[in-house]
Amino acid sequence: RDVVVTGRKRSQKTYDRYSGYPGGRRVRTFEQTIEKHPTYPIAHAVRGMLQHNTLGADQLRRLRVYAGAQHRHEAQQPQPITFGELGEIIRATE
Repeated sequence: RDVVVTGRKRSQKTYDRYSGYPGGRRVRTFEQTIEKHPTYPIAHAVRGMLQHNTLGADQLRRLRVYAGAQHRHEAQQPQPITFGELGEIIRATE
């Protein structure tokens, strides 16, 4: 729910689904999607960046996106990564 987007994407970006039936197109805005499925926009964006073949499908299966700070991977001691200007990675130091 804390996803930051630029411009008017929060209200204007849409995600479409189609059931295959006439009139079966369903459209949700980014705002509606993040309320119902908070991890979907991130997973959808990553999917678009991966290769569209079996390798990309395998990589996507390994992706874990969590809504919030609670997750099951405490034992791995994940380190938060923040991004500065122009995609510069700023690693958190202890």
